[in-house]
Amino acid sequence: MSQADQDTPREAWSSRFAFFYACAAASIGLGSLWRFPYVAGQNGGGAFVLLFLLFIFALCVPLMMAEMLIGRRGGGSAILSVGNMIRGEKAMGAWAAIGWLSILIPFLGLSYYSVVAGWGLDYVREAITHGFAGLSGAQSEARFGALATDWVRQGTMQALLIAAVAVVVALGVQRGIEWVSRIKMAGLVIIILGLVGYGYATLDFGRAVDFLFKPDFSKLTADSVLQALGQAMFSTSVGVGVIMTYAAYQPVRMPLGRTALAINSSVAVVASLAGLAIFPAVFTYGLKPGGGPSLIFVTLPAAFAKMPGGQWVAILFFTMIVLAAFTVMVGMLEPVVAWVREKTGLSRPVAASVTAAACFAVGLPSLLSTSLLKDWHPLAAVKGFETKTFFDVLDFFIGNIIIPVNALLIALFVGWCVSRRTVDEELSLKGVVELAWRGIVMFVAPLLITILMLSLIFPDQAKALMASLSGH
Repeated sequence: MSQADQDTPREAWSSRFAFFYACAAASIGLGSLWRFPYVAGQNGGGAFVLLFLLFIFALCVPLMMAEMLIGRRGGGSAILSVGNMIRGEKAMGAWAAIGWLSILIPFLGLSYYSVVAGWGLDYVREAITHGFAGLSGAQSEARFGALATDWVRQGTMQALLIAAVAVVVALGVQRGIEWVSRIKMAGLVIIILGLVGYGYATLDFGRAVDFLFKPDFSKLTADSVLQALGQAMFSTSVGVGVIMTYAAYQPVRMPLGRTALAINSSVAVVASLAGLAIFPAVFTYGLKPGGGPSLIFVTLPAAFAKMPGGQWVAILFFTMIVLAAFTVMVGMLEPVVAWVREKTGLSRPVAASVTAAACFAVGLPSLLSTSLLKDWHPLAAVKGFETKTFFDVLDFFIGNIIIPVNALLIALFVGWCVSRRTVDEELSLKGVVELAWRGIVMFVAPLLITILMLSLIFPDQAKALMASLSGH
């Protein structure tokens, strides 16, 4: 451990509840409010949603407990925590990869996640200043295209968000992260319940409920199962490194199992409410529930244009998107800042400023992927990547390869290398619950994550295998 490591003061959450809502705020983001609705729509709704919820509670809760265990036991940045665990458990040094991935993922993730968040901020501005009245589907698509090709406008929005994130992180754990997390969670709940209430009162709410919560297993495919698994991990931020870093700031011993369950429950509830906020408008105005990533920024504005009070609904909706994205961005910056402070001894404000500037610089290729670099396909020679931009490639590898790899390593490390005594001291599990947790972390999670990754790396072979297994 360097001198800087020793001299950097360790901060702490003000309470157990503060730790919970900070983790919940860092987990509930675009994965729940932007990605979940259109992925659920593409996979037929109810049966997919049921699988998504099953994976959250059966897989992501145990994995989050394992990640929290490393952070709390290690007591530092992700790299320091993993290093301390390796020394304490006398494990192989190669497991240090978990710490490095837990810094790399949020750093690179913030660099392109902030681009999508910037779109949301721009749409808040659009909703306030112009609204979407009279906007047709074609005009909505053209409006988003104008934003996507205007790199100065995009860059301004992205820079404003990253700068605001840096300010929050610079203020520290209690005065910054706790404060904004509390505001986000309260604001998010109020807005999303208001939107759901509006849909219930004025739109085709019953059809949305049937679509989301009435399973039709005939629409379920093997590919849907894997997508539900991937979406569950994406929505809960398992393997990103944020939860590990936040767990190191725990002021008192608290039950990690109940905390992980509460965090994942909040993710499941918000994702479900997001569907109930979005799909009533989709069905009322004859839109496609599986509209893809454009569902939020192209399809829904056309719906807002037709509904009573659509401008206010649009303002609330895109404010919700930005709120959700903002605290996730805060969570992504904090692990990197924590490590920079440990290695350099820099103050929080300086470390946050330097790291935020570096994230913005690294994010420039992602920012320009819809404008100046839209014709650059860095992996054009690789099958399946011929038309993918830099943004697409980075999103694919972070979301589908690197995060699952880190989650896999966390499961294997805690399940096979961490002593039973350490697990007992940190988790205090007993009887059947302990056996179930160990079985999931040691066997079930590694197997499912490996299958998911292989299906994404070798999609053609996976489809052929699935077809043969299903008899088609």
